[in-house]
Amino acid sequence: MTKKALKILLASPRGFCAGVDRAIQIVETALEKYGAPVYVRHEIVHNKYVVDTLRAKGAVFVEELDEIPNDGQPVIFSAHGVPKSVPEDAARREMFYIDATCPLVSKVHNEAERHFEAGDQIILIGHAGHPEVIGTMGQLPQGAVLLVEKVEDVAGISVNDPQKLAYCTQTTLSVDDTAEIVEALKARFPDIKGPHKEDICYATTNRQAAVKAIAPLCEAMIVIGAPNSSNSNRLVEVAALAGCGKAALVQRAAEIDWGWLEGVAVLGLTAGASAPDVLIDEVIEAARKHFDVTVEEISITKENVKFKIPKVLVA
Repeated sequence: MTKKALKILLASPRGFCAGVDRAIQIVETALEKYGAPVYVRHEIVHNKYVVDTLRAKGAVFVEELDEIPNDGQPVIFSAHGVPKSVPEDAARREMFYIDATCPLVSKVHNEAERHFEAGDQIILIGHAGHPEVIGTMGQLPQGAVLLVEKVEDVAGISVNDPQKLAYCTQTTLSVDDTAEIVEALKARFPDIKGPHKEDICYATTNRQAAVKAIAPLCEAMIVIGAPNSSNSNRLVEVAALAGCGKAALVQRAAEIDWGWLEGVAVLGLTAGASAPDVLIDEVIEAARKHFDVTVEEISITKENVKFKIPKVLVA
């Protein structure tokens, strides 16, 4: 039987960002230098394939420090960042810890601290319960940071002094939704201070822009990423808003309902910042079993950002 033609438009940039690359490299280098086990507090990045691959090499993933035996082996903090109480607790327990927080998340932490020291109350735009938000709010005393999740929240927040406010954002948000929230904040609090440089990271911005570029040309879009990955979920939303008829988040090719692509001639394909290229290749190969596939990559920019790993690992 002749297979139906399917054109796959591959968004670029897609997949791993520099912060994710660095975090994975930190775990792999620690395993090489210190041997297994190396403990990792929380998933190093939000991707099951990555976590399972590192686990197979000897990484042990825990949620809290009290799950770690006092065996002198390193514990690594995830790329999302941690509250200040976590390294303080590790130091008190005399643990050897390595911080894999993405430098762009650390930038947000530093901004929040700087504004707080200047006497400003902080409004953080982000998703409640996300590890990055927990980490950012945990840089400052309880109550110093107010969380805003959506534009409707702005009208209801109660601040100490409208003249002494600053806002920060989670790095993996929808660019458009965040801009709307910022406008609402500025309309209600004209004196509110913002970051010198946008908090939403270059990788989130570029991946959303790449999806916007191909979405109007596609009848369906598949985003490879984890259900708990903020930046991956935002790509699904961006695709739908940018004119793609339907968009879905999958972790692996095995999750794809090929019947969902009935009547689709052009499929958009991208991956969140925590998803490796091998999963893109896997989806394309799986699609070839069902369709006569042609692939066209549409690139909107080239990324050349690289972050160094901590000195303790290269000494």
